[in-house]
Amino acid sequence: MTAALPGPRVTVAEDSVLLREGLCRLLAEAGFTVVGAVGDGEELLRAVAADPPDVVVADVRMPPTHSDEGLRAALVIRARWPSVAVLVLSQYVEERYATELLAGDTRGVGYLLKDRVADVESFVEALHRVRAGGTALDPEVVSQIFARSRRAQPLAGLTPRERQVLTLMAEGRSNNGIAEALVVSEGAVEKHISGIFGKFELPAAPTDHRRVLAVLKYLED
Repeated sequence: MTAALPGPRVTVAEDSVLLREGLCRLLAEAGFTVVGAVGDGEELLRAVAADPPDVVVADVRMPPTHSDEGLRAALVIRARWPSVAVLVLSQYVEERYATELLAGDTRGVGYLLKDRVADVESFVEALHRVRAGGTALDPEVVSQIFARSRRAQPLAGLTPRERQVLTLMAEGRSNNGIAEALVVSEGAVEKHISGIFGKFELPAAPTDHRRVLAVLKYLED
C-alpha cells in the first residue's frame, strides 16, 4: 500500500491555546502538515527562520501588547521569506491592516475574519488559494470598502454587474469561480473585468496584479 504524501506545510501562530490547538487539528484533518504552532510574533519569526513552511496562519493581535504583533511578523515574513504564503486572521475588520498586508506584492497573501474558520470548506479553500500564490480577502472587508466608497468616482462609474464581479475578485475568486457564482460565461466575466480595469485606469503591465490593485483603490485613504 502506498503511503500518502505529506500535505502542504503550515505554521500556526495564535496566542489562544484552545484556538491554536483547534486550528492545528482542523488543518491536519484537511490534509495539511502542521510543522509549527506558536503563541506570539517573535516565536513565529523564529519558527519560520528555523523551518520555513509553505504557508503561515497568524492572528493579527498577539502578545505582548495584543495590538498588531501578528501583522508585523507577517510583513517581516513576506519581506524575508517571499516564498512563504501568509494568511492573517483578525477578530474585526480593520482595513488598515489589509492595506499594509496587500501593499507591494499581492501574491500568496490573505486576510480573513476569524469567524470564517467555522466554514471549514471555505477556510481551507482560501488557504490553498493563498498557498498557490493567490489572494484571499474577507467578504466583510470588501463589503465595508464598498460602503465607505459608495460616492467615490471610479465606483460610481461601475455597472451593477461590474460591482458584483469586483466584489468576487476582491475575495480572490478566479474567473471561473466568478462565472459559476454569477451563472454567466467566463467570456462575460472577462469582459466585465476589462471594463473595471479601464474605468480604474489600470493598464496591463507584467508586474502588476490588477485584480488586487482594483480593490486597493478602496483600501487607500
